[in-house]
Amino acid sequence: MSIALSAQSIRASLGDVEVLHGIDLSLVAGRWTSIVGPNGAGKSTLLKVLAGLLPHSGTVTLLGQPLSSLPGRVRAQQLAWLGQNESSADDLTVWDVAMLGRLPHQPWLSSPSAADHAAVEQALRATQAWDWRARALGQLSGGERQRVLLARALAVQAQVLLMDEPLANLDPPHQTDWMGIVRALVAQGSTVVSVLHEVSIALQADDVVVMANGRVLHHGAAHHPATHTAVEQVFDGRISIHAVADQWVVLPRL
Repeated sequence: MSIALSAQSIRASLGDVEVLHGIDLSLVAGRWTSIVGPNGAGKSTLLKVLAGLLPHSGTVTLLGQPLSSLPGRVRAQQLAWLGQNESSADDLTVWDVAMLGRLPHQPWLSSPSAADHAAVEQALRATQAWDWRARALGQLSGGERQRVLLARALAVQAQVLLMDEPLANLDPPHQTDWMGIVRALVAQGSTVVSVLHEVSIALQADDVVVMANGRVLHHGAAHHPATHTAVEQVFDGRISIHAVADQWVVLPRL
């Protein structure tokens, strides 16, 4: 069993407040892992640590190598990131925003190659943003922008893709499309890690990490009863998980 990302004894602070308290976690390659938990659990902080975006103590390992030892270009080729409220210059075209994802693969000051063009087209078509490729980002709605930023992350063609609240501003059909994209990536051998508030969608993943108060309370298969119990408990028993039409559905418990 190959490990794509691992964290050992991770501690991280925001300001003077420690947010992550000695986390140990190993994420299997070629699977989709969702991270869930209540607000303030430390989910986004953990994802940023795994991406190398926040200072921390402890060790993060990417594809068998300490993350801190990898040159920036190598790290950017192997790991793609889509964060919350990502921004880009509003006057850039959709095509140019997606092409930013190819920068780790391009020699300094070189023009995009045929492979770069092909990767960007594939990403824009996958997110149904191809028809807007000549439009400025500032002309798009929030959901449309989110799909373009997802295309930018996909264009990297990294082995590991980390996404923090990727469904923000997406309507239900495009949330379903996002799941299809994730499943296609995993089928090709990629590893996807997502922080999601949409628990019903998080339970469609292969594995689920349940967090609270800066700690991992549970890590297991999404279909396993122990995972469902952990999810229900972390939300104070205010939700319940049920099987409906071969999918897990989360309902409020009144």
